[in-house]
Amino acid sequence: MAASLLERFCRYVRVHTEAVEGAGRYPSSPGQLDLGRMLVGELEDIGLHDVHQSEFGIVTATIPATNGNSGPVIAWFAHLDTSPETTGLNVKPIVHPDYDGSDIVLPGDPSKILRPADSPELLGCVGKTVITTDGTTLLGADNKAGIAVIVETAAYLMTHPEIRRGPIRVCFTCDEEIGHGIDHVDLVKLGADAGYTLDGAGQAEIEAETFSADKATLTFKGVNIHPSVGKGKMINALRLAAMFLDKLPRDLSPERTDGRDGFVHPYQIEGGVAKVVVGMLLRDFVTAKLHEQAELLHRTAREVEAEFPGSTIEVDIRPQYRNMAEGMAKEPRAVAYAVEATLALGIEPKLGSVRGGTDGSQLTAKGLPTPNLSTGEHNPHSPLEWTCLEEMQTAIAGLVELAKRWGRE
Repeated sequence: MAASLLERFCRYVRVHTEAVEGAGRYPSSPGQLDLGRMLVGELEDIGLHDVHQSEFGIVTATIPATNGNSGPVIAWFAHLDTSPETTGLNVKPIVHPDYDGSDIVLPGDPSKILRPADSPELLGCVGKTVITTDGTTLLGADNKAGIAVIVETAAYLMTHPEIRRGPIRVCFTCDEEIGHGIDHVDLVKLGADAGYTLDGAGQAEIEAETFSADKATLTFKGVNIHPSVGKGKMINALRLAAMFLDKLPRDLSPERTDGRDGFVHPYQIEGGVAKVVVGMLLRDFVTAKLHEQAELLHRTAREVEAEFPGSTIEVDIRPQYRNMAEGMAKEPRAVAYAVEATLALGIEPKLGSVRGGTDGSQLTAKGLPTPNLSTGEHNPHSPLEWTCLEEMQTAIAGLVELAKRWGRE
């Protein structure tokens, strides 16, 4: 299984599936359709039922139940796209067998060095197989490790009919990295009672709580005029934006928060003297605190407008996703069986919270409780991204145990 899993993973990451923010189409990049078509062929070859790629690139299939088992239906999710934060074009995965615990210099860009001092999880992979980038791109383990784990598990289950299981639905989504992962997922057609996203770090982590999230777009409107005659007439939107950002509390930034702290994060700015648009992320585990963050932005906007008469600042806030913990009570077996499955491997499960969101956040909000499980992802969205083959193998073993637990219902 190890050789097959490694080959499968390396094949997937070489497909360019980088999501494109603001592309105006779904999926946002053609490579996601290409990888989806590749997976359709592989899932058919494995023998899965109902294999289909929708007009939106969503790939679905069914691992059939054994022995006429008609128990609860579960679904396994992973996403085809990779983050636009670092290029995913021409990914060259490098395999480091029997990793010795030393620094890894990435040959495509020797200034990029993967150090255990910075990534202490590497020390837990000594003697194992580590896979890195060459330093010029991300790796794409987020989330192609999850795809490889699901497909390899499906192949294993199809050749082991003695393992009692109920129906398992497989679903590969598009554009998760830009917030549109489940836009075109038909939950009625999927027909699952519980789901799992395979999109987590390390091994044995079970995440049933995420941030709640809103996105704010602030539009600063000034007055542009030639600077030679600007006195008393010009209102520089760049200065408006700078003053606004400077007024935000420093302790409410990602740079100064961790654990269960929320934050307000300006992440994008564009414009000039007449108009500036700033994109901001609002995040907190307590949904009600998003309203407090929104009020902070409105209040600060009014303060800046008062200091620059004639200026206007528009604050537009759109909901993104909500803490999945709020919907887990609907199906407590989702987390309980994940814990049992991990313990069955002789590994202590780590219950955690995601300082971000997954497709599971929106799936849970729409009525399908969907915690997140580990697949060996490390340093995502970065040229220093890496994964561990043995951690992916552990994820496969965990899914098999999970199938057994749902199959006994």
